[in-house]
Amino acid sequence: MTLKIIKTDKDYQKSLKRLELIFDSKKGSKNGDELELLSLLIENFEREKISIDLPDPIEVIKFRMEQLGYKQKDLTDVMGGKSRVSEILNRKRKLILDMIHKLHEVLGIPTEVLVREY
Repeated sequence: MTLKIIKTDKDYQKSLKRLELIFDSKKGSKNGDELELLSLLIENFEREKISIDLPDPIEVIKFRMEQLGYKQKDLTDVMGGKSRVSEILNRKRKLILDMIHKLHEVLGIPTEVLVREY
């Protein structure tokens, strides 16, 4: 494939298909080099043309809790009590900065996601 700047959705789809074909190529091989360059071109197109919003903070907290097998009681130390955890997860109370830092440390959720309005 001749590499070129991705300008259209058609180019983007074609590039994604090619990426899929050469995805397991060895680094340093001809296809491996193409894979690296194609990845950069795709990333550039996505950054400029495709708007991907950050996810809802509460949904991310719930998802991460599910991944880790956490219950609401497991976050009482982080958020300051059983009722406060419930209020936050039910969107009746906002996260404060201290909670955001602790959630980031405990659940590994990026702070830029947690500080978003919801």
